[in-house]
Amino acid sequence: MVPEPVLRVRQALAQARARGVARLDAQWILCHLLKQPRPWLLAHDDAFLPPSAAAAWPDLLARRAGGEPLAYVLGEREFCGLNLQVSPAVLVPRPETELLVDWALECLDEAPSQDVIDLGTGSGAVALAVRNARPHARVLATDASADALRVAQQNARQLGLDVSFAQGDWWAAAGGQRFGLAVSNPPYIAEADPHLAALQHEPQGALTAGADGLGALAPLIRHAPPHLLPGAWLLLEHGHDQARAVQTLLQAAGFEAVSTRPDLAGLPRCTGGRLPAGPPRQRPAAQ
Repeated sequence: MVPEPVLRVRQALAQARARGVARLDAQWILCHLLKQPRPWLLAHDDAFLPPSAAAAWPDLLARRAGGEPLAYVLGEREFCGLNLQVSPAVLVPRPETELLVDWALECLDEAPSQDVIDLGTGSGAVALAVRNARPHARVLATDASADALRVAQQNARQLGLDVSFAQGDWWAAAGGQRFGLAVSNPPYIAEADPHLAALQHEPQGALTAGADGLGALAPLIRHAPPHLLPGAWLLLEHGHDQARAVQTLLQAAGFEAVSTRPDLAGLPRCTGGRLPAGPPRQRPAAQ
């Protein structure tokens, strides 16, 4: 016997309000459960939740009320027009990282090859967005975490995008291949940063990197040249106060045309540079 519906949409929203959950978040959870768009939800606040949705609602509501990111509660997040599956094994893709994708697509137009590597791919967001926008690009996505790679591979299968994957720590996963473009959104938050408290549900290894937050960025840059073709680009996301340090690291590694781009909030968010297209310049001998 099918149980009678007992919970209306407006009652569920009232429960969310009482738990301190933002109305919009509650609406998205209900849209997910009901498989309906938000305009439908707004026009049907007297509709009953089906028994299966009513049964699932308390747990999802409790997770969001406990501070778990909405993307984890829903199990998905939109990025560059792609619907990505996410889990606590990967960072939630941020809108700021779409800047990295936009810049990568510009660089591909003048890159020495269409071979791209995404280092520390997580959910696969950047790698898949690049491959979706440039169908002829050959993209390798790497991560040290096997759990993260499983999420990224599932996203690739679901989206029908042909991306290669390799497990390994940064450049160790690249093998002997050389690339025309390398991108990375590595951990860059300092270990003592007070903002980490708000990110407790996300994988800390994908967030923090040493006392100054440069523990991943520095070796990524330092070891990049042997894995890149002459004229190749390296583009990196970083913290809002790390642009000068990343520029210095790139220049010290031999990169040219080093520059930084701001995110939607106007904060310096991505820095990149290009290897010289010819042989490295020789410094004049000391007189």
